[in-house]
Amino acid sequence: MSAPQTAAFIALGANLGDPLTTLRWAVTELRTLGTVKALSRLYRTAPVGGPAGQPEYLNAATCLHTPLSAPDLLAGLHDIEARAGRTRAERWEARTLDLDLILYGQLISGAPDLLLPHPRAWDRAFVLAPLSDLHPHLTHPATGETVSAALARTDRRGVEAHIDDWYNDWH
Repeated sequence: MSAPQTAAFIALGANLGDPLTTLRWAVTELRTLGTVKALSRLYRTAPVGGPAGQPEYLNAATCLHTPLSAPDLLAGLHDIEARAGRTRAERWEARTLDLDLILYGQLISGAPDLLLPHPRAWDRAFVLAPLSDLHPHLTHPATGETVSAALARTDRRGVEAHIDDWYNDWH
């Protein structure tokens, strides 16, 4: 009998080095943490916050079914980021890879090292647009707001669909 699986939604982003190659590699690595059930389109997005002069990001989202607990999944995401050369010197700095755990089932957590759902996801078009590709009717566990409703109220300037099938043609 297989271990119970939880649907986790993960936002992917990169704006240093070769972001497309890094994001493709990251999806392959995510498969070590569970089963990738769906991938969004790839979006080209303007940087939000952080130091001025950053290059544009490439952003996507995935639905991963995983047997891992939320803390273990988050540790796995941080390990993948570190192996991609991610550093954490300054908040919202440019990065080789960013993997944000947006939702883990319906879990709500206020633990400082495990805030779920992701505290800013429902306010950021660069997260919501890719999530909408996967599941527009996905609801925020605390507020009940859907991804599509949140996307409709956010400023989508600087978020542009870039590549539809960015992973399947690679491997």
